Amino acid sequence: TATAFGCLMSDMWLGEFDCVSPAVFHSVLGKQYPIFSKRTQQDAQEFLICVLNELHEALKNVRAQQFKRRCVADAKSSRGSVSETSIITQLFEGQLRYEITCLECKTTTNRPESFTILSLPIPSKSRCSLQDCLQCFFQQDMLTWNNQIHCSRCGTKQDAAVKATMTKAPQIIIFHLKRFEWQGKHKRKLSTNICYPLSNLDLCPYSSPHFCKDAEYSLCAVVNHSGFLDDGHYTAFCKHSVTKNWYSFDDAQITKIPNSSVQTDTAYLLFY
Repeated sequence: TATAFGCLMSDMWLGEFDCVSPAVFHSVLGKQYPIFSKRTQQDAQEFLICVLNELHEALKNVRAQQFKRRCVADAKSSRGSVSETSIITQLFEGQLRYEITCLECKTTTNRPESFTILSLPIPSKSRCSLQDCLQCFFQQDMLTWNNQIHCSRCGTKQDAAVKATMTKAPQIIIFHLKRFEWQGKHKRKLSTNICYPLSNLDLCPYSSPHFCKDAEYSLCAVVNHSGFLDDGHYTAFCKHSVTKNWYSFDDAQITKIPNSSVQTDTAYLLFY
């Protein structure tokens, strides 16, 4: 998968073709994940997770082998655990801290969690902003009924309050806008118009004070989904890293677009 992805990147950046088909990469990934080899519509967020996982595993293994070769003369070092890092974790991995407080005895525990994609709830059915989605994700929530915690101090299950804070902001942060939701036994798509900034996205309100200095981001890509649950179409907007121009990618049609066209009510994945 990593080799096929590398070939795809080379073809894209060499500039020898007006457009480049990812057919070979898609075929290779489809052998690992047969669901993506089908002709039916699949979820772009699930596809992205699989791609990032495959690249991480492939590149992590290379790094681990190099590490072991360097440590072969040091028996003590060679027995140590190899950190599972890769270019994927370096670019995309962030850290959250969940602060969980028992509502009975007020004991607070902290639970760290890594992420590569933040799935954000959409608080409005008609119109909202990305900041509204972020506030909804990071607001304090209650754990009751089947979601109660087992409090170590009380020794029993108790209601609790939980609040997330970002303790490490990744270099590239990916937001998944949760447009597909269950309503009873049926799944539906939310067509909410979500306003998102092209620059100066401030994550400081949701970050630990120690990690706040590098928390401003600029948009670099958007994945759009138009249509319905099982009958839709994906397109992408990408910002050229050198010229800073925006381009629309719609199958074989690539066109330069103005900044004003980057804001769309079909946005599904945002890359900052």
